Amino acid sequence: MNSFSPLITRGNARILMRTLVFALVTTLVAGVLSVRAQNMQDMPGMDMGTHQAKPKAKKKPAPQKKKTESATKKENMDDMGMTGMPMPIPSPSALPSPGTSHEDIEKMSEITMPAPSPSPSPEPSPSPQMQMEMPGEKGTARMSESDPTALMVMSDNAMDIRLGANSRNTINMGQMGSGTSWQPATTPMHMWYKNVNGWLLFLHGDLKLGVNSQGGRRGITKFESQNWIMPMAFRRIGPGTLQLRGMFSIEPFTFSPGGSPELFQTGESYKGQPLIDKQHPHDLLMELSATYTVPLGERASWFTYFGYPGEPALGPVAFMHRWSASENPSAPLSHHLQDSTHITFGVFTTGFTYRKFKVEGSVFNGREPDENRYNFDAGKWDSHSVRVSYSPNPKWSTQWSYGVLRSPEGLEPDVNQRRMTASIQYNRPFDRGNWSSALIWGRNHLYGGGETANLNGYTAESTVNFQDKNYLYTRLELVDKNELLSVTDRNRLGISALHPSFRIGAYTAGYARDVANTDLFSMALGSDVTFYSMPATLNPIYGSNPVSYKFFFRIRPSKMSVNSHGHNMGTKPAASHGEGMAEHP
Repeated sequence: MNSFSPLITRGNARILMRTLVFALVTTLVAGVLSVRAQNMQDMPGMDMGTHQAKPKAKKKPAPQKKKTESATKKENMDDMGMTGMPMPIPSPSALPSPGTSHEDIEKMSEITMPAPSPSPSPEPSPSPQMQMEMPGEKGTARMSESDPTALMVMSDNAMDIRLGANSRNTINMGQMGSGTSWQPATTPMHMWYKNVNGWLLFLHGDLKLGVNSQGGRRGITKFESQNWIMPMAFRRIGPGTLQLRGMFSIEPFTFSPGGSPELFQTGESYKGQPLIDKQHPHDLLMELSATYTVPLGERASWFTYFGYPGEPALGPVAFMHRWSASENPSAPLSHHLQDSTHITFGVFTTGFTYRKFKVEGSVFNGREPDENRYNFDAGKWDSHSVRVSYSPNPKWSTQWSYGVLRSPEGLEPDVNQRRMTASIQYNRPFDRGNWSSALIWGRNHLYGGGETANLNGYTAESTVNFQDKNYLYTRLELVDKNELLSVTDRNRLGISALHPSFRIGAYTAGYARDVANTDLFSMALGSDVTFYSMPATLNPIYGSNPVSYKFFFRIRPSKMSVNSHGHNMGTKPAASHGEGMAEHP
């Protein structure tokens, strides 16, 4: 029989309050960033005219005006670290008077403004804090290889993090997926960023709050919230660049006990029993990691990654970071065959990149997180993996990976897994929109403990953003499940096998629309529906045609707009946020 819980219950009220507290904290952080950004407005431009510049003949400035401009220039030079530089200053007699001809002005300029004598010290490069109009040039002066201290490198369609002093060897921000994985470089970025004392800071996150109604005989309706927040920090240290990253979730407080209802979902446990038809909450601590990357010439790099928790080099980009799944509140049914290792308590990864290729390997603790969602887990680092990624151009990213997981399930410590995955991701920006898709395959070969089995999962998902505010999304899955039946269920169906396997299909279609967009936040309302296919054997348990629905409110940082002027979120130039920005030459 269907079991429908009332929406207004004491448990749902607690979930709502916890979610609102999480949203309030996120809003306060955004407010602090906004206030600090407003306090660092663009500095006034400075005329860097040299002795070749020709004085204007329109109007002779008043003495008081000239004094004010001189003081302003001096303040700007002090801010740029250019105090003490010899600057050619015309004498009062050299200033043109009204009615002076153009030829006389040129002669006065040649006589009264001689070239300064050569200085043994080189001229300092322009500070990246300012956008400056250079004589004879239009627009903003380019600051790239001449400014080796800049950490961020901007181009017309990319935001990169510089490796070393060469601006041509960079990490593309859009290409960074979960852990050390790659996604298409054109992937949209919803985050805030700021430069503070040599650190380049980012804040990323997503919160969905709504009603989850699972259909069929095992269906249930709950009020819940899926959420996570990710701060990141970059800094140049020695010959390379350091990245620090954290990821946190309050799903242990905003999910019902045991997890979020989801038909045919399996994996992990609650109160010593395997979770069936539920998606487990993510841990409060999802990632605490450090990555150090060193450039090798202009086209290669070597990196090391340590996470506790972290993500090994195994599987595609985790589903909550894939733009093809950005609007869908549900975890894929194939999660534990494809990307479940995105929370691993203990992982070390190292690898190399060369142009469009990345090769990496990991050693890690293969045990999945335990039922305590608030602590640090311990386990042997006896699992390993390898991954090869290839990105032929900014719109495509592919990967193949293979790993051996020792005792991944806490309830079956004698069973090991050999996991193989492959994926293709595609992202295409277009006018007022974006289209992102992914094809993912994952396979678990189970062995040990007297059991041998092969489970496959196939996922196709896509999200189309059009007319700025509209999102159509879908997810189509076929997955093998061998943990759907309890002992009571097996006896009821007359099945003697300990882990009978069933091929399950799940087909989701949904729509979301932005209802409010500010310089800091993007907010939307959305809904989706999921249909299923399954063997008729399961009809007595699930019903013949179960259907599930979700209605949700989504809030996240506003979309970053990347162009040659470094604009963030379609508002202020990022150069006004502080130091550490350059442009591609």
